[in-house]
Amino acid sequence: MAAAVGLLGGVVAPGAASAAPGAGGHGRFVVSEAQFERMFPHRDSFFTYDGLVRATAAYPRFARTGGAALRRREAAAFLANVSHETGGLYYVVAQNKETYPVFCDESQSYGCPAGHDAYYGRGAIMLSWNFNYKAAGDALGLDLLHDPWLVERDPAVAWMTALWYWNTQTGPGTLTGHEAMVERAGFGETIRSLNGTAECDGGNTAQMRHRVGLYVSFTKILHVGAGHALTC
Repeated sequence: MAAAVGLLGGVVAPGAASAAPGAGGHGRFVVSEAQFERMFPHRDSFFTYDGLVRATAAYPRFARTGGAALRRREAAAFLANVSHETGGLYYVVAQNKETYPVFCDESQSYGCPAGHDAYYGRGAIMLSWNFNYKAAGDALGLDLLHDPWLVERDPAVAWMTALWYWNTQTGPGTLTGHEAMVERAGFGETIRSLNGTAECDGGNTAQMRHRVGLYVSFTKILHVGAGHALTC
């Protein structure tokens, strides 16, 4: 099944198999706190810069692979998609409560122990579905299957689950968001891995272009060119 991420709606189907956090990487995070504040001037105070920086330790290759320009582009690409999903980090959880019961896949052997309506979108990339909470929790060493609310209680976890998806899940694409940027496939391929079934190949072009606009604006804040293949 392909994955899709809708605006404020969350990851709605599994992508690639989960992978453990990578190793390696060095140096400071390429986005300063001042730049982060410029990107998200109206963010909810829950989404802290410190939480983001602490979360990157779980995936140290994120925005620390390649040269300075490549690192900045990846950070801009990730944060642009995050901004699109959360209304500029304004929303911590998905807003349409009527959809909450949808995200329990009862065909999974472990079921939905936290409750049928407990796996709605949360965090910086609006993680949803019981299987994604389990996979992310297994990769991060957290019991998110039984306590999905941790994603909306702990800023670092809210960021880590987003980085888990970015670094390990391909969704309906063939590359993870991280791979799309470091292999220079272009920002458009990150859209495909997040919501390609809905936005790419002539789908919802308005949503796709909103992501692109955010990415371009963030690359300007980070003083780096946007690169090629921005759309999908």
